[in-house]
Amino acid sequence: MQSLMVLLLVLALGGALLLGFPVAFTLAGVSLLFAGIGWLLGVFDPSFLTAYPNRVFGIMGNETLLAVPLFVFMGVMLERSRLAENLLESVALLFGRRRGGLAVAVLLVGALLAASTGIVGATVVTMGLISLPVMLRNGYCPRLATGTLCASGTLGQIIPPSVVLVLLGDQLGNAYQQAQLRQGNYSPDTVSVGDLFAGALLPGLGLVLLYLIYVLWIAWRHPERAPALQQPVQVDEVRGRLWRALLPPLLLIVAVLGSILGGIATPTEAAAVGAAGATVFAALARQLSWTRLTDVARDTVHFTAMVFAILLGAALFSLVFRGYGGDDLVHRLLTGLPGGVTGALLVVMLVMFALGFIIDFIEIVFIVVPLVAPPLLMLGVDPVWLGVLMAVNLQTSFLTPPFGFALFYLRGVAPPEVDTAAIYRGVVPFIGLQLLMLAVLAAWPQLATWLPDLLYR
Repeated sequence: MQSLMVLLLVLALGGALLLGFPVAFTLAGVSLLFAGIGWLLGVFDPSFLTAYPNRVFGIMGNETLLAVPLFVFMGVMLERSRLAENLLESVALLFGRRRGGLAVAVLLVGALLAASTGIVGATVVTMGLISLPVMLRNGYCPRLATGTLCASGTLGQIIPPSVVLVLLGDQLGNAYQQAQLRQGNYSPDTVSVGDLFAGALLPGLGLVLLYLIYVLWIAWRHPERAPALQQPVQVDEVRGRLWRALLPPLLLIVAVLGSILGGIATPTEAAAVGAAGATVFAALARQLSWTRLTDVARDTVHFTAMVFAILLGAALFSLVFRGYGGDDLVHRLLTGLPGGVTGALLVVMLVMFALGFIIDFIEIVFIVVPLVAPPLLMLGVDPVWLGVLMAVNLQTSFLTPPFGFALFYLRGVAPPEVDTAAIYRGVVPFIGLQLLMLAVLAAWPQLATWLPDLLYR
């Protein structure tokens, strides 16, 4: 009976999400409904719900999660201060004289913004407004232009500092301790957000390299799809402008990412430095006003409130799910799959990839990861490797239609002559490259574990 209730709980939750109900309220409402039904049927112990207040206090007092609003504030402030716009224009002028140069510039700027902001929406919208008209006006294939813009915008989800990695680090840290306690280890090791930041750095840069190789190959094989800019450029003038545009993001990368990887600051402390630094750069660029500061703060509060509301709803869902014995059911299911650890990991990755078509990364992190991570970790999977695999997998959810956020962002700013079908077709090769990186990472775990082992162990 309990197994049936677990299945019905998951199906009801999935159906309510597909109908478009708010995620946080859906998680909490469906969970409470099934808790009540199970209590009336005598198959659910309501004492499980008494742990919820402690969960709420634990979430709200979690210092790691404090990094989320700080990183969001940093990214929005940099976007509003026109730093991204200046950087993109300068790099485009430098590389645009070569075939495929504009696409290369978009990818390089996307990587730099990813390492200094980590906000997908701001990056895609900013580069879409500035670069897409220029690329189309110079004869770029709409599919290549839109695909490059969407893919470069999603680099902020895998290149640290990344909100996805912060949320994954929090969830995996809890799951890793839970797995060790179940195995009888009462002084468990920990996995931190800093570990995931270090682990994701090389795969993130590898993904940038794959994107660049693909774009340059297209420009070589089909020069008409990625022609060079025809306008003359003063190289010395562009280089001076480029250095002025590069300095703020490079300083932020050193201050934020360097302090985390160097063990000088925690991710939360580094995020505070980044938020303050972005505000200072906006003031130096004379782009800071009370109105702009208010707008940035409002956007930060909106995003943070959404994340924490979903997290609170997910905490209630996990209690009800555990009350029905769902965690034991998932453990038996994963450990009983053919192929052992490889089979279980493959199934989890396929499920997460499929879910990326219909729900966003926050829902997957808060709903799926707490259910599947403890059994995988009990099977001996390295937590950092697992976290980076999940992060690369979740990155595809921004590009997979019909609900990929990057597609929506670009569609909102694309010219009318670029149809939605062209945007969807344009991202397909880049989704393939993301899956290729996932396969490479699965075959060589050292790509994710080498740097954390070198820095922290």
